[in-house]
Amino acid sequence: MHNQMPQEIEVWYIIPALRRELAKSMIDSGLTQKHVADKMCITEAAVSQYLSSKRAKEVVFSSAILVEIKKSAKKIIEDKSTLVPEMMRLTKLTGVMQVMCGLHKKQDASLPKGCDI
Repeated sequence: MHNQMPQEIEVWYIIPALRRELAKSMIDSGLTQKHVADKMCITEAAVSQYLSSKRAKEVVFSSAILVEIKKSAKKIIEDKSTLVPEMMRLTKLTGVMQVMCGLHKKQDASLPKGCDI
């Protein structure tokens, strides 16, 4: 794997992992895969792959982040138009940023030890 910029890590790893957890939360709330796909503007196949861990399995979030994801899932279930603002909110959480930085540091040994991008 080549060294990726933080934005690429966000697109390839963080956002799919957030979608995975949002999908799981929505299913746990009683929605069908079809309804989850509609709320998240993704395909039913994508929802299925998130639920079966065929997508986005590399990233694990802390319990504190999972609580925030559940809050976002509730908002999105109530109002689909909150999807983008909630995804933006989640990607900016300190814990999510730390996961992204951890992935970046694993990929790029040349990053300075005190890197805090």
